[in-house]
Amino acid sequence: MEELLLPSGGEEEARSDHSSYVPGDAGRTMGDRVKTFIQVTVKGDLSSNVRNFCKKNGLLTLSVVAVLTGCTLGFMLRGTQLSTQAKIYFSFPGELLMRMLKMLILPLITSSLMSGLSSMESKACCRMGVLTVTYYLWTTFIAVVVGIVLVIIIKPGVGTEVESNRLGGGPVMTSADALLDLIRNMVPSNLIEATFQQYKTDLVPILKVPTRTIQPNFVYVVPDESDPKGRTVYLELTPPPEVMYKTSPGSSQQMNVLGIVIFSATMGLLLGRMGERGAPLVNVCQCINECVMKIINAAVWYFPFGIIFLVAGKILDMQDPSTLGKKLGWYGITVLAGLFVHGLILLPLFYFILTKKNPFSYIRGLLQAMVIALATSSSSATLPITMKCLLENCHVDRQIARFVLPVGATINMDGTALYEAVAAIFIAQVNDYELDFGQLVTISITATAASIGAAGIPQAGLVTMVIVLTSVGLPPDDITLIVAIDWVLDRFRTMINVLGDALAAGIIAHLCRKDFPLSETGKPVPSYGTQTPHNNSHSVDVPMTEIHTHKDCMYDTMGDSAGERHAHTVYYNICQV
Repeated sequence: MEELLLPSGGEEEARSDHSSYVPGDAGRTMGDRVKTFIQVTVKGDLSSNVRNFCKKNGLLTLSVVAVLTGCTLGFMLRGTQLSTQAKIYFSFPGELLMRMLKMLILPLITSSLMSGLSSMESKACCRMGVLTVTYYLWTTFIAVVVGIVLVIIIKPGVGTEVESNRLGGGPVMTSADALLDLIRNMVPSNLIEATFQQYKTDLVPILKVPTRTIQPNFVYVVPDESDPKGRTVYLELTPPPEVMYKTSPGSSQQMNVLGIVIFSATMGLLLGRMGERGAPLVNVCQCINECVMKIINAAVWYFPFGIIFLVAGKILDMQDPSTLGKKLGWYGITVLAGLFVHGLILLPLFYFILTKKNPFSYIRGLLQAMVIALATSSSSATLPITMKCLLENCHVDRQIARFVLPVGATINMDGTALYEAVAAIFIAQVNDYELDFGQLVTISITATAASIGAAGIPQAGLVTMVIVLTSVGLPPDDITLIVAIDWVLDRFRTMINVLGDALAAGIIAHLCRKDFPLSETGKPVPSYGTQTPHNNSHSVDVPMTEIHTHKDCMYDTMGDSAGERHAHTVYYNICQV
């Protein structure tokens, strides 16, 4: 820096005593010196700064540009009146992106939970599980309260005239049936079937035709010329047939993520208790997990291209934006305001209070996952990218990320809970239906419970919205009022869901840091199930087989060379296996 501030007339001018240096000695103006400083700085540092920025934030920048390009392209093509088949062809790259992400959900969840929980002690695992579920339920309830307060203050449904095509009274699932379906899906009857469908109660209509009445309904006296007293006419009105609904077991063509999470977590805990006998399966899960992460690292460069057509295709299917703005503008503003307050004020505040760390520097590492959530509108499909961001950018412990993220993608739906509460009260305001305090409490509880059962797929909140509406006696057919704008709001609430999961991982990692001690190299110490063998092994006289395992198959860079970390060696009995 000194040579930049001194004139370049020669080394003799660069005096050692800088305090006696007079700027006018060189005969150069301040503008010349500033120009020289900028030229040297640009020549030396700008190229390296640009290179480092592209290396760290290149993919994020491409994803943001892809979202903006998709929006621009979609609005430009709206006037071309593309046919339905042409829209399908146009959206094909985006469909390929969604299929690619969904393909990785199952192996990532199973391998993450089984390998992560198997290396934890039972006490630490139980403590982490209780903290995680408690935090998720608390933040979900807070999100519901924020939504209720905002919709009562703004009143988006008062004076709103919304024309909707009512579907007519159809079968309505009760809250009890939805709760029982949630519990049934926790324990799937067929694990293979759970990978592509989940249990759902179907309502079968039964028509009950009333029998012919013995007594007439009405008696009329009709004037008659032949009879001065009039003629008696008996009129019998047949009532409409009574429609009753009978529950029967059915299925929904969606992955039963909740059942897979419960099974994988149970398997991981039991593998940890099995010790050395469970080590082979743990190593398989770790290998699968690393392979999935490598696939993500390779596929992530396709995402910007797919995002362009995914966003543009959705905009092509959108209704007239001006009409939507007039009908549902205040409703959309209310939902977005609630998501902003919860996601950018309350959740970072909770993170700061519990960890005493800067939440926004942590959130900066999650921007890539949030952009993918905005484009895909699926928290489950974003799970691989969220895992990658937590491990590489936020440096969260692998064991904690492998447990907290899959569970959060299943049960933590802050944005969905807030949206359901706002939508229910909005529908009540449109229908001039006054809600008392007890009904508001009912909405808050049912919205929290319904969001837990909502699948991590696009627009899953519309399905569970029926539970919230029926709990306070609102017509479930009025869901059609908000369908037109739901696809837009769904993307923003998915971003809040993903942000909540990632912040929870950081909070749990801080609270449970004593349960995961670090070695001298700063890496977690291997737990049981993969212990170093004892010299005085007293198992049996059968020969033991030596297998070298590498925890998480990671590499540490020490000095100039990257050496493979042989943290431990497992000895197990072939007969036991």
